[in-house]
Parts: sequence; C-alpha cells; structure tokens
Amino acid sequence: MTIRLQEFQRRRRELMEQMEPNSIAILAAAPERTRNRDVEHPYRQDSDFWYLSGFPEAEAVMVLLPGREHGEYVLFCRERDRAREIWNGYRAGPEGAVADYGADDAFPINDIDDILPGLVEGRERVYYDLGRDAAFDSRLMGWINTIRERVRTGAQPPGEFVALSHLLHDMRLFKSKAETELMRQAAQISAGAHVRAMQAVRPGMYEYQLEAEYLHEFMRHGARSPAYPSIVGGGANGCILHYIENSAPLKDGDLVLVDAGCELHNYASDITRTFPINGKFSGEQRALYELVLASQYAAIEATHTDNHWNVPHETVVRILTEGLVDLGLLAGNPDDLIEEQSYQRFFMHRTGHWLGLDVHDVGDYRIGGEWRQLEPGMTLTVEPGLYIAPDDDTVEERWRGIGIRIEDDVLVTKEGCDVLTRDVPKAIDDIEALMREARA
Repeated sequence: MTIRLQEFQRRRRELMEQMEPNSIAILAAAPERTRNRDVEHPYRQDSDFWYLSGFPEAEAVMVLLPGREHGEYVLFCRERDRAREIWNGYRAGPEGAVADYGADDAFPINDIDDILPGLVEGRERVYYDLGRDAAFDSRLMGWINTIRERVRTGAQPPGEFVALSHLLHDMRLFKSKAETELMRQAAQISAGAHVRAMQAVRPGMYEYQLEAEYLHEFMRHGARSPAYPSIVGGGANGCILHYIENSAPLKDGDLVLVDAGCELHNYASDITRTFPINGKFSGEQRALYELVLASQYAAIEATHTDNHWNVPHETVVRILTEGLVDLGLLAGNPDDLIEEQSYQRFFMHRTGHWLGLDVHDVGDYRIGGEWRQLEPGMTLTVEPGLYIAPDDDTVEERWRGIGIRIEDDVLVTKEGCDVLTRDVPKAIDDIEALMREARA
C-alpha cells in the first residue's frame, strides 16, 4: 500500500486553508549528499516536502499559492534529460509533475530565478522554515531582495515570514488511515526481522552479522532501508544508547540489545528487543529484564486519551525506581529518589517519542507549557530501559555491563491504544522458547 494522489491533494488543501490570506508557502526538496568523492548517499526526500507532494526527486521546489487563479500548486523540478537519465535514472520532468504528481503548474528548476519572484510578489507573508537549509535560505532572500529593489516601480515584497512547520508539523502528528496501514506494515516487517534474529543468533557471531539478518528481512519484504542506523550491542555495548559500530563478537552468556526498524515508503518503524545470545537469561539478566518489561506493560496501558504525553514516562520512572530499590541498586525512599532523579544513573532517556515519516517524528510535546493530551491518530514509541555501566563500581559486579531496552510502536485510538509491533515476542518465556526451537 502507498499513499494515493488524492491524499497528497487533501493535505495541501488542509494546509492552505490554515494559511493567512494572500500568502505563499515555499518548500525545497532535500539536497543530494556526497558520501565520498563522487559517490552519493542513496537519496531520501525531505519528509515535509514528501508529505505534501509525494515527489521523490532532488532539485525541486514546491510552491503553494492559495487562491491563485491558474492553480495553487506549482512545482519546479529537473527537466527530462535522456543523457542524464541513462546514467542516473528516470526523471518525471515538468510534464510528469503535472500528470503523475498532481501539480497544477510545473516549470524547469533552471527557470526558478525568473519565475519565483513573480509568484512571491504581491503576497503579504511567506510560509517558510528559515534555518533548515542555509543555501536555499540565501537563494530565497535573493529573490525577496530582487522584489525589494523594484519597490519604487510598484513592486510589493512580502512583509512577514512565518514558520511553515508551525502548521505542517501539527498536521503530520495525526496519522491518516493510509499512514497507519503503512506504519503497521513497516512494524510487521520489522517484527519479523527481530524474530529472525532471535532464531539466528549464536555465540561467536559478530554484531554486524546479526545486523545482516535484519537487513535481509527488511529488503525481502520491500523495505529498501532501515529507518535509522541499526543498533546491535552485545554485552556492555548494550549500555551505549546510540551504539552503531556493530563490530564486536557476541559472547556466550551476554545479552544483545538490538534497536532496529525498517522504513517502508518513507514511514518508519522502531523496535528494540534484548535477548540472550545463548538463548537463556541469567538470574541477574532476568531480574532486570522483568523490571523493564513490567514498566513497559504499564506504560502502554497508560497510553490512552485520558492521559497526557508524560504519564507513560512517569509510570515507567515510578516502577523502575521502586524495582531498583528492591534489587539493591538504589537505596532510599522511592519518592525522594524520583524527586532527586537518582534513577537517571540507570535510565537516562525519555520513555518514547513521536513516530511517522521521521523516526523521531515532528509534533509538539507541550502546548502552552503543559504536556500535550494524547489523541487518536498519534503514534509513538514506548521504550523503557536499564543500563548498568560496566565500570560502575557502586554496584555489585554481577550487575555490571547489562543493558536492556524494550521498545514498541503504539497507535493511540479512541478505545485506548494499538501496539503495532505486537508480533515480536518480549516475555522471557516466549523469547527462550523461540530461541530453543530454533536450536533444536
């Protein structure tokens, strides 16, 4: 399933209805990025640009002009070029931008200096996010200054810049039915990859070999890339929150923490599972894992429309702190420890983030200084963890070097919430049974 042309049209219409009269919105496509010398990174469109257009090419600029008689959606893009297309692939060209992507008007990107100032002139305000792309900021200000230079001849430059993201990112926060289904598919693919990895892992493998199991599963189901660099941390490497070297051998008796999710048609999934390399949790690993899992179950239960954004996190903090006291890893009254944030020695990140076109998706977490109320259509992660540093000599040696995180993707619904990533096991008995069967 992909997003249909009609949905992109609806999004543009909804945005323009929120814009002030006599205004213009301008968005630039993501630039191509050089990896090394003359090799470029695989191209991925800017999420805001794609959300409104579905247009996948670089060197493009979209313009929205509410009320324009000759069409409100104008797209500048590369022209068809047979020689370049032989080397680098098909281009839509201005004709394809109209026929296949719903633009009302489309022009060659090389003509933008001549055409865009005329579209801006006479508009009172420009919706544009300054500061995201310094090179395009400079070009845009050049076009504005071109209009200002002609004020004595009657030209009317815009008098105000407004952040486009203020409107657009709130739209992106609420997922449509089509978006939800794409994210569900991405979650199912990623869940299958985690199951595959649990079945494949063996002591002596390297972290990157386990990572390859994920990439294989992603691609064979149509997801061409991970949504972010996969984290495969064996043993103490699981205590490094954004560990992506993935170069160490996996040792018998250690856990491996894997944070990996695919991107499907630009929509992200994000799953973390922690499992024993030899298929069996030790006593200390089991104790910490069960504590994290209990906090995650409770946080998911708290993810519903009667609660605000921070309630799941507060739930996790309470359960983890009380559990750490019970295990002797923290000493004191849990209320005092929470107030002092003593738990941050072992749980130093938030419990989740918005999820969508970006793995850390857009959308405000607070409104007017208050935590945002959860509403249907919001999609977020729930990911508590515990990380006992390998050099933490304030705890007994048996606990050191254990890193655990459990993460699922959760859609807020009218009835409560829907765990999109439920297909990958996380209960200890289920994980051990799966791994045991794979070794039989």
